[in-house]
Amino acid sequence: MIMMEDLFNIIPNQTSLPLLYNSFILCLFLIALRMLLRQFSRLYRPSPSPARMRLAQMSSHISNGHSNGLTSGPRTEVQNDATSTLADIPKSNNFTSKLPPDPQFPTPIDSHKAPRQKLGPRMVRGALYTYVRPEPTEDPELLAISKAALRDIGLADSEANSQELKEVVAGNKFYWDEENGGIYPWAQCYGGFQFGQWAGQLGDGRAISLFESINPQTKVRYELQLKGAGKTPYSRFADGKAVLRSSIREFIVSEYLNSIGIPTTRALSLTLCPKSTVVREQLEPGAIVCRFAQSWLRLGTFDLLRSRGDRDLIRKVATYVAEDVFGGWESLPAVLPADTKDAHLDPGRGVPKDELQGKEGAEENRFTRLYREIVRRNAKVVGMWQAYGFMNGVLNTDNTSIYGLSMDYGPFAFMDNFDPAYTPNHDDHMLRYSYRAQPSIIWWNLVRLGESLGELIGAGDRVDDQVFVEKGVEEDFAPVLIKRAETIIDQIGDEYKAVFLSEYRRLMTLRLGLKSQKDGDFETLFSELLDTMEALELDFNHFFRRLSTVKLDDINTQEKREQTAERFFHHEGVTGLNETNDSGREKVGKWLDSWRERIEEDWGSESSADEEREKAMKAVNPNFVPRGWLLDDIINRVQTKKERDILKGVMEMTMNPFQDEWQWNEEIEKKYCGDVPRFQRAIQCSCSS
Repeated sequence: MIMMEDLFNIIPNQTSLPLLYNSFILCLFLIALRMLLRQFSRLYRPSPSPARMRLAQMSSHISNGHSNGLTSGPRTEVQNDATSTLADIPKSNNFTSKLPPDPQFPTPIDSHKAPRQKLGPRMVRGALYTYVRPEPTEDPELLAISKAALRDIGLADSEANSQELKEVVAGNKFYWDEENGGIYPWAQCYGGFQFGQWAGQLGDGRAISLFESINPQTKVRYELQLKGAGKTPYSRFADGKAVLRSSIREFIVSEYLNSIGIPTTRALSLTLCPKSTVVREQLEPGAIVCRFAQSWLRLGTFDLLRSRGDRDLIRKVATYVAEDVFGGWESLPAVLPADTKDAHLDPGRGVPKDELQGKEGAEENRFTRLYREIVRRNAKVVGMWQAYGFMNGVLNTDNTSIYGLSMDYGPFAFMDNFDPAYTPNHDDHMLRYSYRAQPSIIWWNLVRLGESLGELIGAGDRVDDQVFVEKGVEEDFAPVLIKRAETIIDQIGDEYKAVFLSEYRRLMTLRLGLKSQKDGDFETLFSELLDTMEALELDFNHFFRRLSTVKLDDINTQEKREQTAERFFHHEGVTGLNETNDSGREKVGKWLDSWRERIEEDWGSESSADEEREKAMKAVNPNFVPRGWLLDDIINRVQTKKERDILKGVMEMTMNPFQDEWQWNEEIEKKYCGDVPRFQRAIQCSCSS
C-alpha cells in the first residue's frame, strides 16, 4: 500500500480546481486500497497441503543473505584484552549532532536549566529527540555485569568493579557539564502501529541514551542507553521507571540471544533501585538496565514522520541511516539479477550513490537500496527466531529495528512444547504475535516502512530534482511514482521471503546435524518433525539437544528407533491429545528412520562419525535456554529471597549456553536444563514492565 499523507499536498504552486484535486486524491486512495487488498490476499493465502501446515503457514503468511553486520552463528567466548575505562573510551554523539532536536529544548543547556519535572510528557514535533538527563538513583545496587558486553564495548574487565561505572549505569553521572560541555543525554521520538492500530507518538518513555562509544579495536560504534532512568517527554501516562522483574528478563535474554548468534540489542548491567517503588499490577522494586545497540532507530521512527507529513525529515533520517548507521550508500545491496538462482543469498554491493538500477517501470534509486537492506536484515533475524523457537511477543513497528536487531523485550518467550499458535503475550487474544505469525507480522511492519519511504522509492531518477525535493510530487507524475513504488515493494517482498526461508533452512539443517541441504528436507524432515512435535507435545529445544547424542547404532532397527524415541518424551510421557507412549514411539521412530538416512548420506554409515557429528550439533543446539518458568524462578530468588549470587551463575550459563555443564551449582544447572515442569510450560506474561 503506497498511500502517504504527504501525497495529498504534493501539487506544486498551481491553481488547480478543487474538483480536480479531490479527484486526484480519490484516485490515490483507490490505488492504495487496491495494493493493501493485494498484500492481504498474499499474506493470508491458505496452505495447499494440510499435512504441511506448520511450515507452510509460516511461509505463506509472507508476501512474496548476505547481511552486513549480522551474525551468522553462535558466539564463541574470547578473552577480553581491552584496557579502556568508561572515562577514556572514545565517545561521540552523531545522532544528536546530525538530526534535529526538540525545539522546546534545542540545546543541552536549555534542557539542563529546566526543572526535571518540566521534561515530562508532551507532544514533540519536527524533532528526532529531546535532551533529557536521567533521574538520580539513591543508593543503587549493581546486581550484575555482562563480561561479554564489557568486551564488545571495548572496556576492560576491571571496569566491572569501578565506582565510575556504577554511577553511570545508575543514572548518577553523565559526560557533560556547563563549563566544559561534552555529550548530553537524550531520548528518541518515534511512533508506531501497536497490534495493527496507529498509536501516535510513542518514543523513549523510560529510556535515555548517554553517548555513543566506539570500540577501539573493532571500531564498532554502540549507543549506550539506560532503561528505567526516569520520565521523558515520551512517557505518556507512565512513570519512566522499569521494574526489577522485567529488567532481569531483558538483561538475561539480550546476552543470551547474542550468545547463540541472533542479532540483538545488548545489556551491559543490571542495577537495583532499592529506594524506588514502582506501581504496576502490584508494588514492585525498580531497576535500570544499561543496554546498547548499533542503532536504536525503529520502523516507528518513520511511521511518526509519515503520519505528520514531514517529508523533509523522512529524507533526512533515511539519509542518516544510510550514511551513519550502515556506513555509506555504497554499502547497500544492489538489485538482484532476475536470471541467477539464489541471487538473494549474496547480492552485489558497491553501487554508486546516484546510480539507477532495474528494469523499466521498476527503476531503483539509492532509497530503494536502503529499504532493501532494512528488509533483508529483518528477514534474516526472523528466520533465526523461527529456527530457535523465540517469540518477541509484541512485534509492533516501534519494536522493530532498522538495523535488524531483536529488541524491546517485554512478554518474550522461547518455545517449550512445540505449538505454532503459542503467543507469550497474555493480551494477544487474536494471536497476532504468535510463533507462526512472526514472519508475516515483520513483513506487515516493513510494508508500513515502504509506505513511509514510498515517495522516495517511487521517485526513481527524479529523487534529487529540485522541484521534487522542495515542493513534492507533480500531479502528472504521481501515477508513475505510485506504480513504481508498488512494483518495487512487491519485488522486495519476494526477496524478504527468500532471505527468511534461506536463513531458516540453513539453521534447521545445522540443528539437525546435516552437512548439506536437499529439496526434500523441508517436507520429509522439517515439517514431519514439527508435525510430530506438535501432536505429541514434545519440547522444541530439548529435542534438538537430545538428538545430538543419538548414535547411528541407536537407530539402525525399528525396535531401537522406538526405544530411542523415549529420550524425547517428558518425564510423565507423551501428553498430546489422543496420543499415547506407544503412538509416540511409532511416530518419533518413523521420523528417526528418515533422519538416519540423511545422516548416512552426509556423514557415512560408520559409527566413528558419531562423535564429530555430536560435537557439531551441540555447537548449535543450546543446553541452556532461558525459558519463562526459570526466569520466574530467578526473579523470585533475586527479588524475594535476596539470592544475588545466582545472577553470576546464570550469566555463565547465558554466555556459554552450549556447554554440558558450568560447574557452579550442579543442582541448579540440572534443574534449569532439565524437563520443564508440566504446569509451567507455555506461560504468558504482560507488557507491563
